[in-house]
Amino acid sequence: MAETPPPHHDHPAPRPRWRRRALAAAAGCALLLPLPALPHATAAPGVQGVQGVQGAHAERAAGQAGASFEESAAFEEQVLFRADLEEGYACFRIPAVVSTVDGTLLAFAEGRRDNCDDAGDIDLVLKRSFDNGRTWGPLQLIAEGGGDTHGNPAPVVDAETGRILLATTRNPGHGSGNCPIPCQRTPYLQHSDDDGATWSQPRDVSEALRPDDWNSWYATGPLHGIQLTEGPHRGRLVVSVNAESYANGRVTHNHGALAHSDDGGDTWRLGAVDTWPIAADGTFRQKPSEMAIAELDGGTIYVNSREQDGTDLGHRNWAVSHDGGDTFAEPFRTQPDLYTPQVQGSLLRLPNDRLLLAAPADPDRRRSMMVRSSWDGGVTFDSADRGALVTTDWAGYSDMVLMPDGSGTVGLMYEAGPVDARDEIRFARFTEDWLGPRAEAGARTPDLAPGAEPAAVTGDVAATTGRFGGAAAFGTGESEQVGRGDGVRLPFRERLPLGDGDFTVSLWFRYEAGRGDHPFVWLGGLGGRAPQVWVRGEPSSGRVRALMTAVDGGSAPRSAEVATRGAFNDGQWHHLALTRGGGRLALSVDGGEAVSVPHVPGSVSRNSTFGVHLGQRPDDRQRMAGALDEVVVYDRALSARELTALRTRNAQPQGRPAVARLPLDETGTGGA
Repeated sequence: MAETPPPHHDHPAPRPRWRRRALAAAAGCALLLPLPALPHATAAPGVQGVQGVQGAHAERAAGQAGASFEESAAFEEQVLFRADLEEGYACFRIPAVVSTVDGTLLAFAEGRRDNCDDAGDIDLVLKRSFDNGRTWGPLQLIAEGGGDTHGNPAPVVDAETGRILLATTRNPGHGSGNCPIPCQRTPYLQHSDDDGATWSQPRDVSEALRPDDWNSWYATGPLHGIQLTEGPHRGRLVVSVNAESYANGRVTHNHGALAHSDDGGDTWRLGAVDTWPIAADGTFRQKPSEMAIAELDGGTIYVNSREQDGTDLGHRNWAVSHDGGDTFAEPFRTQPDLYTPQVQGSLLRLPNDRLLLAAPADPDRRRSMMVRSSWDGGVTFDSADRGALVTTDWAGYSDMVLMPDGSGTVGLMYEAGPVDARDEIRFARFTEDWLGPRAEAGARTPDLAPGAEPAAVTGDVAATTGRFGGAAAFGTGESEQVGRGDGVRLPFRERLPLGDGDFTVSLWFRYEAGRGDHPFVWLGGLGGRAPQVWVRGEPSSGRVRALMTAVDGGSAPRSAEVATRGAFNDGQWHHLALTRGGGRLALSVDGGEAVSVPHVPGSVSRNSTFGVHLGQRPDDRQRMAGALDEVVVYDRALSARELTALRTRNAQPQGRPAVARLPLDETGTGGA
């Protein structure tokens, strides 16, 4: 069966409140140093902040006096919210952070009183920093849940007046679990004119921002909005919202939208809307949600959003608006090979136009928070082997902010934990030096399929003698960092996904490991529900095993698997062929009798990220120790005669050409 993640737990072990990483001058390694704990903070009663304006100045001085960060540190972080550090809360989630005109950092979160569920008794809380995120004041209560759910903070700062606007969403509390469908969700707005010390009472903005037929799920943000600084709509405040429509007993449409104000937040209206219909069987192409926004040159708004269960490939999608958020230039498009799980992510544009995306880098599970860069305005982002890894812990939602001191330092507020992504909310500070410069093009190996670009070689893949010419040897490097192991990754193109049709995978493999799982080839997604096709050696079980997971219409995913009676881990070259055809999934080695089972109907490439990897699993947590040669993928089932010609003479069959063909004669040394 397809692999499923182990359960998460909600009780992390105690850990230091502060951690720091800095580059060691001599050794070039990371340092991890504990810093003094902050005073224990407790929630203040009522809607007002814990201090007034005069108190804020006193708090600013106290915070600066207690600062202990070294100015030269390239990366440093602390725990900002955690249940055992705050009285009356079981969990903190959903971070959002902004910098005010006066240079105060405001870090918002949901304070969940009973548990970590999404629809219980949830407050909106805040902490402030007056020294660029080095130290933080006590917890402030912004909006009390009182048994209901107050959440999804989406703050935005008006640079012209200094006012901080905070869009949020409310629904009746339900004790535990999620809000039942249709969910009664209501958008609210409040503001602060004293750097977050005190806040207005929330006001209902449903009439402006929630059309009558957006009557099921509705959410603001959750993360910071923006104020446009260029173009004809300069000064406009923009936040993102997403919603669903409900009719005749089911959800019928998904909506991703931008809301904006041209009068400093006094009045708001909906602007750009992208709507995707939901079929009667529950399927839909896209569901843009939890949308991060950034301003590009000329006032263009770039939007990058979480994709949730759409049939289009990818867990991220994007769109742009050239008219200040009034309309989207085109419908959202997915980014199939931008690896994240289904999760919110955050954006930040640096002064040099480098666009950052913070999100977990695992294609299936919420772990391995990473900051990746885009150099083309968000059309593409760095692959996981080239991003800046923040942690290998479990990790979830995030937000980013530029430090107000003008240093270019970035603040990252994110959910993480050693046991569960909801363990705590951390605040990290890092420099662009820590991110590193734009990586040079690494090693490549040719893909001879028509229209194919060369495949990327990662880690320390080495050249070796193959069955026909050269071959690629994996497992020769020493990198332990997830995402940078030995592997070959094909760039996405439209012909690679195999869909619901027949296919053939042909390759030569050689290995002699006695334990572990050794992926030969992996096509598609990862996890128990993601469509995928893979083959790997499993010497501990004495077999080579292949699996396909497919989704048919609105049905649940189903899997079929086949396995040989031996592991073939004798250090000799062996030919493998995996075919889907005639309603069967068949696996053969060295031209022997194929082991076959009934296939499962449906597509092996939808609803998930998509990648083609040789020598590693897409999350790089399984790596092959061995060699591969002549890896070829066809979008049809080859005949026995065609497979024999491939195996004996490396003769490519006539007719429709391969969708991927990697001789692996040229590999070199990879790396990022």
